Amino acid sequence: MNRFSISNSRRFKLRALWTLVGSFLLISTAQPTAYGLDFPMTTSLSLPQSANLTTSIAFTSEIDLSEGAALYTQLDLREELFASQMALAASISEQVEMARSIIGAKKVAKSIMFSEYDWEEDQYTCLNRLWTKESHWNYKARNKRSGAHGIPQALPASRMDVVGTDWRTNPVTQIRWGLRYIEARYDNPCKAWAKFKRSRYY
Repeated sequence: MNRFSISNSRRFKLRALWTLVGSFLLISTAQPTAYGLDFPMTTSLSLPQSANLTTSIAFTSEIDLSEGAALYTQLDLREELFASQMALAASISEQVEMARSIIGAKKVAKSIMFSEYDWEEDQYTCLNRLWTKESHWNYKARNKRSGAHGIPQALPASRMDVVGTDWRTNPVTQIRWGLRYIEARYDNPCKAWAKFKRSRYY
């Protein structure tokens, strides 16, 4: 057997992994409706930017086949990277599904607040009051008169494109945009809540 050829078992593992990934993404994006499963065409997964995260894998890139090259080590590293990225994608998809419920959306917002912003529990209390008044934490909420949309009631709704084009169906995109908007305009949720109490908007 050629020392540079990929073993049948490794080919089988890669094929099985792709099949599993395809099935997972198909099922995880399906939403139950009165007629069965609805597959939204606008929902997408957005991987966060990170200095330690590679968000794409070049499967077509050249593998060093020169004499003495560590072929199997290269393949093992590529498999490990792919597996870690699929775990991240699964985690993000799980977060999106959780945020489709009111309780889940609150948990996701609180988690993002505490991990990505310098805000304490009192700021979450203000955020909870603000978004309960605005949308009752419903990612499908839409003001028919103004066109404001989603959990943060973005107006116009298309402003959320800066975070993700899937804002119509992805509550995490809406939450991330809302927190970003509050920080940029009011510095923190309590100041945004104070503005809302004075003006009935923020």
